[in-house]
Amino acid sequence: MNEEISYKVIKLIEQNPALSQRALARELGVSLGKTNYCIRALMDRGWVKARNLKNNKNKLAYSYLLTPKGLEKKTRITARFLKQRMNEYEALKQEIESLRKEVSQSPPSADDNSTHMEKEPS
Repeated sequence: MNEEISYKVIKLIEQNPALSQRALARELGVSLGKTNYCIRALMDRGWVKARNLKNNKNKLAYSYLLTPKGLEKKTRITARFLKQRMNEYEALKQEIESLRKEVSQSPPSADDNSTHMEKEPS
């Protein structure tokens, strides 16, 4: 199972434990079958547990809860994603700076006049 999908499922469950699998699927932009597979995998790992909402008219309604192990995993995944995004951000900043230097060192060409717009032939 994709770690990013696992993270998103865990995050959504933490925010709203009563979300149905259909609502989770909609939020994630994945199929209901994939959502069911992810929930079952998270339950098998002991990161999420389900409780039947007995007072609900829909007897198939569940509330999903993160276990302490699930909360710990969410924290680890969040830290990994943060580090990855920060590395991407730093690489992008360096690329932007390099492009700025390249543009500032290049002599302007006759075609680079941004205020000049060529008219299309009639």
